[in-house]
Amino acid sequence: MKLVVVSAGLSVPSSTRLLGDRLAAVAAPAATAPEPAPADVTVIELRDLAVEIAHTFTNGFPAPALADAFAEVAAADGLVVVTPVFSASYSGLFKSFFDALSVTDEDALTGKPVLIAATGGTGRHSLVLDHALRPLFAYLKAVVVPTGVYAASEDWGAEGLDARIGRAGTELAALMAGLSGPATVRRPPRRDTFEEVTPFEQRLAALSVPGPSPAP
Repeated sequence: MKLVVVSAGLSVPSSTRLLGDRLAAVAAPAATAPEPAPADVTVIELRDLAVEIAHTFTNGFPAPALADAFAEVAAADGLVVVTPVFSASYSGLFKSFFDALSVTDEDALTGKPVLIAATGGTGRHSLVLDHALRPLFAYLKAVVVPTGVYAASEDWGAEGLDARIGRAGTELAALMAGLSGPATVRRPPRRDTFEEVTPFEQRLAALSVPGPSPAP
């Protein structure tokens, strides 16, 4: 089992990389449970590939290091993708990597479980998960994990982030392992009621308020 983390963090150390590592730490052992060995984790730092990503669009083919990164993504059983938020959306470096990947291999992410995550300075940008990241990976035909994780500056060390990381990582692991979710509650078949005519006149008559008695 192979898990790949794609981090678009720019600084060292990076909160974006930290979030990716924490998500992988949950998903990797859960994906292979009850086996003692967790999934293999590979981290791709996009800042190290920035120049090669740009050259891909002008040269028409990826340089060796970028080609290796594309091969890692294509061979992965699951992905954790994490981007910092700029101007209420994913970073240009993050988008360029997946644009170049889709040009090189348009089916690289088809059917692949992907956990989306993002970091930002304020919680007001949390909708980036559903308004930007989820549509992007749906377009790339990936299977996007139901729970995404957004971590604002104030979320680190605060209550709630660990629970979201745990839930998202477990969902990714289940998809990687091919496990089904909770059993769906089967509802009884709906009865065809076209032959059962509702007596509206009788019901309205029963609800009507009797008027005053007529004068003798």
